[in-house]
Amino acid sequence: MAGYDAAAVEIGGPWKHRTVSAGGTRFHIAEAGDGPLVLLLHGFPQFWWSWHHQLVSLAEAGFRAAAVDLRGFGGSDKPQRGYDLVTGASDAAGLVRALGEANAVVVGHDWGGLVAWTMAVYHPKVVQRIGVVSAPHPLRLRQAVRASPFRQGWASRHTAGFQVPMWPERRFVRDDAAFVGRLLHEWGAPGWPDGETERTVRRAARLPGVAHSAMEYHRWLVRSGPRPDGIRYAHRMREPIQVPTLQLHGALDPCTLPASAQGSGRYVAAPYRWKLIEGAGHFPHQEQPKDFDERLLGWLADPEPEL
Repeated sequence: MAGYDAAAVEIGGPWKHRTVSAGGTRFHIAEAGDGPLVLLLHGFPQFWWSWHHQLVSLAEAGFRAAAVDLRGFGGSDKPQRGYDLVTGASDAAGLVRALGEANAVVVGHDWGGLVAWTMAVYHPKVVQRIGVVSAPHPLRLRQAVRASPFRQGWASRHTAGFQVPMWPERRFVRDDAAFVGRLLHEWGAPGWPDGETERTVRRAARLPGVAHSAMEYHRWLVRSGPRPDGIRYAHRMREPIQVPTLQLHGALDPCTLPASAQGSGRYVAAPYRWKLIEGAGHFPHQEQPKDFDERLLGWLADPEPEL
């Protein structure tokens, strides 16, 4: 793969790295453990490594955890197109099958969370449960931005800035991806991230093609709204979700406000659980991994996960 820096992606630990093909696209995954499959989908502006705590905790709890680089990130392919939620859901569903399973628990953060919501509607047979982190239901997010332009609209201002051509890509990688480091600090709780986390994420963000891919996700989210594809997507996403759903959110999240995420349960017809993680910002699985893992593993162990 042209420009691929294995050292930036294949970080060592109690997991193994491999490439899996799904739907004609190659995806890099880090995998640990044996047991029921939990597919972990990262958010912006990160890559699979954001789940390194959970790869360990899930494996120790008897699960097979697979953290994937979404298309356009890390060691996965970076095509020019396909950065929409429907394609992302299709990618993830294909990965479950490529990993030899008929279905899986899907846990996603930020953009990965939006993909998880979408999977539950578009590929319900592939999804046992979904866990969404720092990610309102896509229709709830639209509603929050429109209803609160001076709150959630302002908190999401980075997405508006990504709509112009070329300049956002240049800013993304300039000065060793300093912009990416700034987002981590602004969106995380005070004192996070540590130096290692920032260096790791910034290094992966500088991989060729990542900046363009990252911008294209945000461009689709805004530009698709009035287009036929966006209208079809919004109509389809009104279908109630029929799988147990856990929604975790950092109480201090300044990027996706907790008030914007609350209310997503109205789109879920199955058992639904909402929990705030105190002291955490936009990255609770990294900022407060012990608290996060306790809530996630408790929910996974509950055969009837009501409130």
